[in-house]
Amino acid sequence: MYFSLILKKMHNFAAFMRLFLAILAIAFIFTSCSKFSKVQKSTDYEYKLKMAHTYYEKKKYHYATQLYEELFPVFKGTPQFEELYYKYAYSFYNMGDYMSAENYFKGFIEVFPSSDKAEEMDYMRAYSFYKQSPKVELDQSTTTKAIGMMQTFINTHPGSPRNKEATEIMDKCRAKLELKDYKSAMLYYNMGQYRAAGIAFTSLMNDFPDSEKSDEYKLMIIKSYYTFADMSFDEKKIGRFEQVITECNDFTDRFPDSKLLPEAKRYLTLSQNHINAVTNEQAKKTTGR
Repeated sequence: MYFSLILKKMHNFAAFMRLFLAILAIAFIFTSCSKFSKVQKSTDYEYKLKMAHTYYEKKKYHYATQLYEELFPVFKGTPQFEELYYKYAYSFYNMGDYMSAENYFKGFIEVFPSSDKAEEMDYMRAYSFYKQSPKVELDQSTTTKAIGMMQTFINTHPGSPRNKEATEIMDKCRAKLELKDYKSAMLYYNMGQYRAAGIAFTSLMNDFPDSEKSDEYKLMIIKSYYTFADMSFDEKKIGRFEQVITECNDFTDRFPDSKLLPEAKRYLTLSQNHINAVTNEQAKKTTGR
């Protein structure tokens, strides 16, 4: 009985504390909004700009952007405008609105082409495209755009210390595009569309000729065309197994040291045996034996 009473009191105290903290949070939000409202209504523009910078430094970017936006026409053409624009663009970036950030980074460069921050803004514009790159399963047009933007940055700023990172980002983007194409090719293979898989893996090799997985892709081409040939009508088998043999010989020439070479040679032997079997069967039919 006594223990139950203690538990009840503890439960009531916990409920009270939750209510108290909720009220405290609401009061804090209300106070913050009330303070911001007063700042927003002020006609002292220097004070508003100072507060915008203060909100920015405190990472309250939602408040900062509202004030910066209101102050744009006031400070345009003044010495303060560059810092205002700079922090305005970064506020969107820091809030995760990379599309808007890219637009304002671009705008900064157009307004202040000679600024000592212009190179940084040019890089951040390209980086904003990279930040918009979606999951590998989705459309990768933004990823492709990021590669182009980073390459343009490198070409425009050949001596920039940011070029190393730009190159690394391009490599990451290409790896994502490669992975997407690989998954698409594997999907064809797993669905039993072997001819389409062979074509897709061939395109994958052509698009990423320097890939470390080129021998794996080549083997998948062989496997795809081999299975396609094996499932074909007899009259089409010889020509299709000959294509497999061509791919196997190409594998040997291109990847003589690959650990997958024995597997490629196995498909070569299998294909030759299939051709011999079909040829012998056709000979029997011709002679009537």
